[in-house]
Amino acid sequence: MRSWPAAGGGRWVEVEPARITRWVDGFTTRHGTPDVSPQPYGLLLTAPDGATAELHAPPGAPPTPDVPGFAAAATTSRRVGLLLVRKGGVAIGVADGDTLTASKVDTRYVQGRTAAGGWSQQRFARRRDNQAKAVLDEAADLAVRLLLPEASRLTALVTGGDRRAIDTVLADRRLAPLAALRAERLLDVPEPRHAVLLAAIPAAHAVHVLVRDPDSGT
Repeated sequence: MRSWPAAGGGRWVEVEPARITRWVDGFTTRHGTPDVSPQPYGLLLTAPDGATAELHAPPGAPPTPDVPGFAAAATTSRRVGLLLVRKGGVAIGVADGDTLTASKVDTRYVQGRTAAGGWSQQRFARRRDNQAKAVLDEAADLAVRLLLPEASRLTALVTGGDRRAIDTVLADRRLAPLAALRAERLLDVPEPRHAVLLAAIPAAHAVHVLVRDPDSGT
């Protein structure tokens, strides 16, 4: 379980689906029995002392009215697509539950920045832009070959890496069925590699909880 500060106050906590009931029990012990209300993202817990916890369901999990239903939905095996894109490469996969059933990783060299000034800098900038475009074009082609045939069987498409690059890839008209499945969650991943793709599976299935303590906004 990891946590990090939330913009606007509070903190995010990443919880394994199998541990979410235990996490809620701990929240209840610390803050009192909360009111539970369904939300578009999942559930809102509001404790008697003013503490709140937003339980954000994993991508592809169906809406539920209470904590037992939320826990059951979060732990149910789902089939999701993974699209990880950064400047230096792309990793694409299909995860059936915790198992990676299909994948493709492509890495490419992209020219780094050069010292300022002169025609040489402009030439290298053009080369860098062309190399970056080639990565995104290849990412779209790989998504067409690997993910598009699976679109009707996927509950969600989970993306990671550089948001602008992913936006560019999914703007390809061929990928409209996948773009419609795109989850709001964006995974923070390094340069895509096979190991990074494997690590993205539990991150895609995790429950994200936004916690705000009473009176402090944190």
